[in-house]
Amino acid sequence: MTMKNVLLTIEYDGTDFCGWQKQPNDRTVQGVLEAALSKVTGIDVRLDGTSRTDSGVHAKGQRATFSGEFGIPVDRIKQTVNNILCGRGMSPGENADVRIVEAVEAPPGFHARFDSRGKRYRYAIRNASEMPVFDRNYRFLVEKPLDTDAMRKAAAYIVGTHDFRCFQATGSFERKTTVRTVSALEITEFPVKPDTAAKTPAGRDIFIDISGDGFLYNMVRIIAGTLIETGLGKRRPEDMKTVIEGLDRTAAGFTAPPQGLTLMEVFYDVF
Repeated sequence: MTMKNVLLTIEYDGTDFCGWQKQPNDRTVQGVLEAALSKVTGIDVRLDGTSRTDSGVHAKGQRATFSGEFGIPVDRIKQTVNNILCGRGMSPGENADVRIVEAVEAPPGFHARFDSRGKRYRYAIRNASEMPVFDRNYRFLVEKPLDTDAMRKAAAYIVGTHDFRCFQATGSFERKTTVRTVSALEITEFPVKPDTAAKTPAGRDIFIDISGDGFLYNMVRIIAGTLIETGLGKRRPEDMKTVIEGLDRTAAGFTAPPQGLTLMEVFYDVF
C-alpha cells in the first residue's frame, strides 16, 4: 500500500449537527465522517476541513483532506462511505444528513484549508409574513418588506480589502490580522408563489452571496444582519462605510441566525 492524500467535497444539512469540528460528546460533521472513513479505510482518519461551520449552518461545498496508507481505491471511497452514512452498514438513516459529493487524490502535501484561495457563502432570507415549516431550517424569516436596492448600495461598501473587525463576533480568539478581501457580494431575489393548500402567502427569497479570501468568526452572519437592518430602514446604505471604518463590533448589526447560512464552495488554484 502507498501513501494517499485525499480531497473530499462534502455536503450536509447542519440542523442536527453541533457544527463541523469534532467534539467529545456531541454529534459533529467531522466526527461522523471520520468514523465512516476509518471503517472504510481501516486506518485512524483525521480530517482537515476548510471551514469550521457552526451548529445549524449547512454546506454544499465543504472541503476536507486526509492522508494515509490504505487499500481501497480513492474512486470507491465516495460510494462506500455514503452507503454507511445513509444507513447501509450503520443504524438505518442515522447519518443521512451528510454525504460525500466527490473524492479525488490530491498531490502530497496538499491541504484543504491552507491551500484554499477563498470561499463563497450564501445567506438565505424568506421575506414574507409567514414561512412553511419545511423551510424553517434553511431560511431566516423577515416579515417586514426589505428594500433590496438599499441593501445593494450598502453591500457595495463591503467589497474590497478592509479591516473587518467590526464584523467579528465579540470574544473571538485573537488573530494576527482582521484584514480580509471580499471579492464579490451579490444580492438576488426570487418570487415565492403562495401555497393555497398550506395557506401560506406569497413572498420573496432573498440570497446574499459573498465571496472572499477568508472570513472572521460570524463575519457573514453579522454582515447579513447589518444588511437586513439596512433593508428595514434602520440604517442608511452609506452608514456601512462608517461601520467598517469604525472597527467597532457594537456599531454593526445583529448576528443573523445560523440556519440561513450555507457554505457554497471553496476555491483552489487546482481542482
